[in-house]
Amino acid sequence: MKPALGIDLGGTKIEALLLGEGGRETWRRRIATPKGSYEAIVAAMASLVDEARTHAADLSIGIGTPGSLTPAGLMKNCNSTVLNGRALKRDVEAAVGQPVAMTLAF
Repeated sequence: MKPALGIDLGGTKIEALLLGEGGRETWRRRIATPKGSYEAIVAAMASLVDEARTHAADLSIGIGTPGSLTPAGLMKNCNSTVLNGRALKRDVEAAVGQPVAMTLAF
């Protein structure tokens, strides 16, 4: 199984968890969510991915965050309002240079 990085994007914190062989936690990091700047949030998540890659170079990435998507793939109904109207999945993929899976919750 390829190592898997899960990123929980919330209004107050971003937490990243890397699971390795057998689903075991191999690394975890929690940071404050940048306030008022979409670009800073994307950069913070990219930084967490870079840090996780020092523990596992080839990993899959998944993001979970409150909200939903428009048919055009733009975020809506987000607690962190700076995410609304933004293509979060696409922008994070561009920042980290690989596909990411994204799960949204209300």
